Amino acid sequence: MKKLDKLILGSFIGPFILTFLVVDFILLIVNMLKYFDEIFGKGLGFWIYLELIGYFVISISPMALPLAVLLSSLMTFGNLGEHFELTAIKSSGISLTRALRPIGIFAVGLTILAYLSNNYLVPKVNLKTFSLLYDIRMKSPSLDIKEGVFYAGIPNYSIKVNRKLDDVRLQDIIIYNHADGQGNLSVTLADSGRMETFYNDTYMKLTLYNGHNYKESRSTRGISEPPVEFSRTKFLENVMVFDLAAFKLSRTPEDQWSTNRAIKNIKEIRHGLDSINYMVNDLKYQNYTTATSIYPFFTRNRKLLPSEEITVQKAKYDTLRKIKIEKERSLNDSIQLARSSLNGQRISPDSTQIQETSISLETVAETPKSDSIFLKKLSARREVINDSSASPSEIITTVDTSGIAPPKIKTVRTDRLTEEEKQVLDSLLYKRGYITNAITMALNNSRNLKNSFNIKMSQVDGHMREYRRYEIAWYQKYSQAIACFLMFLIGAPLGSIIKKGGLGMPVLISIIFFILFYMLTITGEKWAKEGVTDSFFGTIFSNLCLLPFGLIFLRQARKDARLFEADFYSSILEKIMGKKK
Repeated sequence: MKKLDKLILGSFIGPFILTFLVVDFILLIVNMLKYFDEIFGKGLGFWIYLELIGYFVISISPMALPLAVLLSSLMTFGNLGEHFELTAIKSSGISLTRALRPIGIFAVGLTILAYLSNNYLVPKVNLKTFSLLYDIRMKSPSLDIKEGVFYAGIPNYSIKVNRKLDDVRLQDIIIYNHADGQGNLSVTLADSGRMETFYNDTYMKLTLYNGHNYKESRSTRGISEPPVEFSRTKFLENVMVFDLAAFKLSRTPEDQWSTNRAIKNIKEIRHGLDSINYMVNDLKYQNYTTATSIYPFFTRNRKLLPSEEITVQKAKYDTLRKIKIEKERSLNDSIQLARSSLNGQRISPDSTQIQETSISLETVAETPKSDSIFLKKLSARREVINDSSASPSEIITTVDTSGIAPPKIKTVRTDRLTEEEKQVLDSLLYKRGYITNAITMALNNSRNLKNSFNIKMSQVDGHMREYRRYEIAWYQKYSQAIACFLMFLIGAPLGSIIKKGGLGMPVLISIIFFILFYMLTITGEKWAKEGVTDSFFGTIFSNLCLLPFGLIFLRQARKDARLFEADFYSSILEKIMGKKK
């Protein structure tokens, strides 16, 4: 490595580490303020807070790295330009792009490191952060009984102490017992008491002196009810033990957060995308089967078939599911075989018992006596069947087409209805309201089908929204890493243009560009979540918008343009006015 590269890289590393720590600290404070009411005031130990802060520092580092690169590159090349070191470098025949190379290589390495961190380290840290935050939220506040204020932190009890001599001795105590859930019907009054914890603060013993217990039964609503029972007990000493398990921090198993997309790497996110796609495809396929079952008459001659894409996806996922089930079954069989061999048992091969069932070849349902027309037809059909002299044209015999010869079934061709029979049937349809019932049934079927479609449509929309969120989480791992190199592409040329070091102008410009980057990122992700644009385009929208700024600044820096000087714009204005004249 040449001395020039060491000089430029050495002047960059120090500001980068400093700005990264400052930016990370600022973002840490912003994040901690969101959970301030939930994590403080609960009597947690120092190491718990330190663990939570460590998790927060790692989880917010992907957002802090781009801003740190932008600010440190601005400061580095601003200092070089302010002290005329950049001018000396250019005068020696070294171009600006050559001077940018060492920091550019460092930015590329930082981009790769940021990607690896986003894909492997940050998901695991997010898992531990969510688990610890949930445990802290579920923990009750620390036991802090104040004078003259009812304390309801202990479940089923409300305690008021009018005077506290110290953390142990109390005076003028009132305790309401709400364990029965019937209101303030059980009250304990005491002149003084002592409050002590034991078994590592798992239980609290409250010893009361010189007091009374008052208990009243709950009255029932009745016209002639007897007076309710009321008991009063005087005591010289009364000991009450309270369970303080709610004040302890119990750690929840991390498996409960396994479905959150923020704790998944790219491989797990792609697996989640396949699962969501399967659920969406299955809901679309069910729409066709539902419509077919609701309209059996309509689908008798025409079929409601799903599209080819849905059918192919259905077959694909069914095949994968079948393979998975077979693998699990073979694994269970091997485990069972191993257990049986260890126990000295013999495993008999699976035997399948085939039960023969006799199926009646022809069944005749009982016909109501009121249906005289069908009775006549039925009797005529039986006569033809019993008549052995029936012509071959009247008897049709089924033919074996599958290779297995079933019993032959005789079916008889029935005659058409006469005009008189048709009139009788029409009168029955109109008189008994069959047509009205059919219309009502059709309307009900239509409403049921519409409601079913609406429900499935809302389910599909919910799954697709979650699908887009998974895609955004996938592309964010790349876009946040690429933002590090993009901020270097903006900051380094801009620093060589403004030629101002320190924490003045560079900080102001860095804040402006970071706010612009943050707003564009939120806008693009919102578009992607709502389905306005593609998830990939919405995620990289901020990078695409800021990339032209970096290229323009690089071009102007190579030409030694004075973008932040008034003479530059006045000369442009003079040229424009001269052309107009």
